[in-house]
Amino acid sequence: MTKYCFALDLKEDIKLIEEYKKYHQKIWPEITNSIQSAGIENLDIYLTGNRLFMIMEVNDSFSFEKKTAMDLANPKVQDWENLMWKYQQKLPFAKESEKWVLMEKIYQL
Repeated sequence: MTKYCFALDLKEDIKLIEEYKKYHQKIWPEITNSIQSAGIENLDIYLTGNRLFMIMEVNDSFSFEKKTAMDLANPKVQDWENLMWKYQQKLPFAKESEKWVLMEKIYQL
């Protein structure tokens, strides 16, 4: 499996951060299905302060292009992404169309 790590910030608002965490305690089933259908085997999101880290392990069928196409064609995923944007904010160095920023691996033991 291949592992990808991403970062994204939440808005610095305790109430919004707590709401965001509650949504992630019970992800919509359509979102879970979309994640798994794209070839994502494991997905973890960690929070520190208002910074999120997502670790994604994918199988050989996964591609970013396929996942993007699937997401754009799925109205429920679009609803979820629009809802989550209420809580999220781009990293200062993110590209215009970038939400989650792919992190560079610089060390492994």
